[in-house]
Amino acid sequence: QLQASGGGLVQAGDSLRLSCAASGRTFSTYGMAWFRQAPEKEREFVGSSWNDGSMDYADSVKGRFTISRDNAKSTLYLQMNRLKPEDTAVYYCAADPRGFGRRWTNAYDYWGQGTLVTVSS
Repeated sequence: QLQASGGGLVQAGDSLRLSCAASGRTFSTYGMAWFRQAPEKEREFVGSSWNDGSMDYADSVKGRFTISRDNAKSTLYLQMNRLKPEDTAVYYCAADPRGFGRRWTNAYDYWGQGTLVTVSS
């Protein structure tokens, strides 16, 4: 089970950190990812953390967003800096028990409920 939190209303240029708390004892073996979905758009990849420690980011967020994970707390984070209005979306965390951090939605078995991020201009 995944529980995402930390969303809110911010202004352009602000920062926000999202959290995704996972239940279970195998978090460290999972591949984890963040996706987002803006109104009337498809869900898109934001970034991921593979279980070997490697990271991957979408070009649209590279250099502004950073993913980290605390395996002891079974929690995934998304630090978002220099936010833009086009970052407005519902953000979802996802987990792949196979340990991969792939870019497509159907690679993930588990999803959090989503947390809304709104960036005003």
